[in-house]
Amino acid sequence: MDFNVKKLASDAGVFFTRAVQYTEEKLGQAEKTELDAHLENLIARADCTKNWTEKIFRQTEVLLQPNPIDQTGARIEEFFYEKLDKKIPSRITNAELLGQYMQDAAKDFGPGSPYGSTLITVGEYQKRLGGSEREFLQTSAINFLTPLRNFLEGDWKTISRERRLLENRRLDLDVCKARLKKAKLAEAKAAAAPDFQETRPRNYVLSASASAWDREVDESCLADREKLWSEEVDKAEHELRVAQTEFDRQAEVTRLLLEGISSTHVNHLRCLHEFVEAQAAYYAQCHRHMQDLQKELSSANGDTFPNAFAVNASTSGVSAGPSPLSTGTQPGPSSPSRPPNPPNALESNTLKIEEVKPPATGTRKAKVLYDYDAADTSELSLLADELITVYTVPGMDPDWLIGERGNQKGKVPVTYLELLS
Repeated sequence: MDFNVKKLASDAGVFFTRAVQYTEEKLGQAEKTELDAHLENLIARADCTKNWTEKIFRQTEVLLQPNPIDQTGARIEEFFYEKLDKKIPSRITNAELLGQYMQDAAKDFGPGSPYGSTLITVGEYQKRLGGSEREFLQTSAINFLTPLRNFLEGDWKTISRERRLLENRRLDLDVCKARLKKAKLAEAKAAAAPDFQETRPRNYVLSASASAWDREVDESCLADREKLWSEEVDKAEHELRVAQTEFDRQAEVTRLLLEGISSTHVNHLRCLHEFVEAQAAYYAQCHRHMQDLQKELSSANGDTFPNAFAVNASTSGVSAGPSPLSTGTQPGPSSPSRPPNPPNALESNTLKIEEVKPPATGTRKAKVLYDYDAADTSELSLLADELITVYTVPGMDPDWLIGERGNQKGKVPVTYLELLS
């Protein structure tokens, strides 16, 4: 118990001394040992790396788990499974849950009805999208988030600990420098002390022997004082050499750790490439699933909703113009390219515009987005912002519709239109 008390008192004294030294440095009342420029640059680079890595890590977590409540619950669940040394079970994604709800609803609405069968189809593809999302989340967590977390919770903590130790060594070094400076100043003052015999008031009554004895005492005290301060200077110089050695050693250890940030950057660069590859694969899978879904819905619901899905299926690539099914599409700076003429020779020969009759149901109003000049008599010229009636006929190319404006009638490209109803 006695040993612990002494150690506690010693640690408290060291802490107080460092606090005083640090405060005096901030107030400009004490000298401060500056680190070399290379080490300062390494420290600044490490701080920058830590700050941006932490921001990227947090935002990636938000990207992969947008709901903060779900994110907190997921972290707590991961924490307990990690402590229990068990494998974290895969959680169902929102898309998979949506697909399951759609398929359950189809059972109540009747799987044989158009709405029920469509719900089953869409629900199945939503599950596929959810499966792709879950795979993307797992890959991103392993290849990208885990290395960033390991740096923040492992390497950076080690660097921070060594940097704190370096700062303590620097404070100790500055204390030793200040102590040596004070000891040398006191030694100089002791050496320049005035002659006590000359400064003492003269007493002519004293005998000559008494005066000689006083002179010897004064010289002895002065010699003892000089010896004391000389020993104090030697002790301070020894402590300074020890402190300087410990500071240099700790500076070298810290420098080696900070230079390892370059390796961290290389590792994070590789992880970033893997994250981009996983993200690209995920979006490619989603695009492929949606293309397949559009084609399936187009073939299944073409009779019920003419041209509703065929247009998107045929223009599933990157289109230069707006989507014809969008109700909030704003016209761009230039009109889309003219769609190619129907390659079907049978359609070109047999489809007579003047003989085409509008269907009993399936006509829609459309707003013209861009001016269009008819290429031949079978097409209808268009003016931007006008409203026309459009419909399709069996065997017609999905990139085109039949448009009517008053008594005029002709083929119009769907990419120039915004379907309203």
